[in-house]
Amino acid sequence: MNDKIEEKLAIVPGQPGCYLMKDRHGTIIYVGKSKMLRNRVRSYFRGANDRKTQRLVQEINDFEYFVTSSEMEALILEMNLIKKYDPKYNVMLKDDKSYPYLKITSERHPRLLITRKVKKDKGKYFGPYPNVIAARETKKLLDRMYPLKKCNNPPGRPCLYYHMGQCLACSKQPPAVQEYQEIVQEITSFLQGGYKEIRKNLTVKMQEASELLNFERAKELRDQIQHIDAIMERQKMTMNDLVDRDIFGYSYDKGWMCVQVFFIRQGKLIERDVTVFPFFDDHEETFVSFIGRFYLHENHLKPKQILVPIGTDGQLLQHLLEINVHTPLRGRKKQLVELATKNAKIALNEKFQLIERNEERTIKAVEELGERLNIEVPHRIEAFDNSNIQGTDPVSAMIVFIDGKPNKKEYRKYKIRDVKGPDDYETMREVIRRRYSRVLKEDLPLPDLIMVDGGKGQMSAAADVLENELGLDIPLAGLAKDDKHKTSELLYGVPPVIIPLDRQSQEFYLVQRIQDEVHRFAITFHRQLRGKSLFQSELDKIPGIGEKRRKLLLTHFKSVTEIAKASVPDITKLGIPKNTAEDIISHLNNEK
Repeated sequence: MNDKIEEKLAIVPGQPGCYLMKDRHGTIIYVGKSKMLRNRVRSYFRGANDRKTQRLVQEINDFEYFVTSSEMEALILEMNLIKKYDPKYNVMLKDDKSYPYLKITSERHPRLLITRKVKKDKGKYFGPYPNVIAARETKKLLDRMYPLKKCNNPPGRPCLYYHMGQCLACSKQPPAVQEYQEIVQEITSFLQGGYKEIRKNLTVKMQEASELLNFERAKELRDQIQHIDAIMERQKMTMNDLVDRDIFGYSYDKGWMCVQVFFIRQGKLIERDVTVFPFFDDHEETFVSFIGRFYLHENHLKPKQILVPIGTDGQLLQHLLEINVHTPLRGRKKQLVELATKNAKIALNEKFQLIERNEERTIKAVEELGERLNIEVPHRIEAFDNSNIQGTDPVSAMIVFIDGKPNKKEYRKYKIRDVKGPDDYETMREVIRRRYSRVLKEDLPLPDLIMVDGGKGQMSAAADVLENELGLDIPLAGLAKDDKHKTSELLYGVPPVIIPLDRQSQEFYLVQRIQDEVHRFAITFHRQLRGKSLFQSELDKIPGIGEKRRKLLLTHFKSVTEIAKASVPDITKLGIPKNTAEDIISHLNNEK
């Protein structure tokens, strides 16, 4: 702990608020909140912490805090700061899974749509549905039953759905607003559990059609009833009051938390959400923050009621979310909360080994690599590789690994500008110069370790630019390969020496992954450029000749050979300037 942190800890107030932890680059790496800032912030630097928290503390170089007037304000501020800064130690709710909803738009001619985003646009939303297939089947059924708008045709221009009786918006006399409101009310009733009454009405209409010998209509109504039965079939886990609820349960161990959410819609369990993530604060406060972000930042549709375990600050949540938050103490609701909690515990235990294994491959491997090189933990590693064939289309590529995992958003490609011929050392000089000149100019984060694909020559070229031209002191390593193009040696130091790594160790596998990935990225980029150059015309190399002029010339003269034989007046007749025409003839005859 540095002196600056020690001095700040002495004056942190004992009030509610948020705190922001920063690394040596000034980047915010963690945001937290507390009822008592002084106790929470001091707990990181004094007392025993688990390995995961120790890793966070090792990176903290400074912190700042915001005092709020209440715990509610602290909770809202924490959510907003996490969304703004996206700190690496705050695991955001997963965004790779969004549930489909049915939506009735608020337009003059309402439409029934499937969407995965819930917005405040006066539309009516229903769901979530277990998957998009279930949503489509329900929409297909409602499309047959209710003639809402299904096309983009203007009024008076009937579409195919109009002729099928499923879209009245494009008829010469569209339905009145009141008629639409009645249809929307029926659909709403259907989706909120009133499908039994609608099924009953359809059965009566089917019988009437059958008695009138209108068997085609009777069959159509029978099919609709069967669709209702298939889609609305009740599951074993049900509740009789048909209230839409989300039921939360959670389990925590060794600094990790698992939260399970059961979605109860129309009295039946239709889906569940499982999230496993690390946490650094009080488990009850973390759980409350999770629920707040679940609805306010992840845009999950709020139900009529949510059920939470005993010990959860339901009053705070109810005030934050403006919905009914209930902690059941007995009966069926309590059983469902306990079931969600039991599932969370099982899921945490099942995934714990996978999490630890992943840490072995990533964060722990990074720590071990830092120890072998005798440097600080290289949380951010940037690696470079060059690619060319006999000096043609030379390129270089850079990849970024953060905490042992590739961060593909920060990968960069470089076309080599100044180097002629197959000079790997000068290519390395150029790309290192371009990369870190820009890093310094734009105040981007510097890496903790730079790796170059190659031996002593590439390392010497990179080190010369870093130290003598840019004045940077960043650890630099070289990645040497064997005759089978596989990772064989890790070089480090001045002069470079071989760092022995056990070939069965996780740090060796990490170095191997980095070298394979940067090589793959560079080769892929080189192939893309080479592929484009194969289809280039000699005309593309002449200044002032773009795609339109190239097509014009080839259409008129039929080939590049014939263009080379032409005179300047022959070319200027096509509307091409005289100086450009002279350049064309000069270039083509010189190439010839």
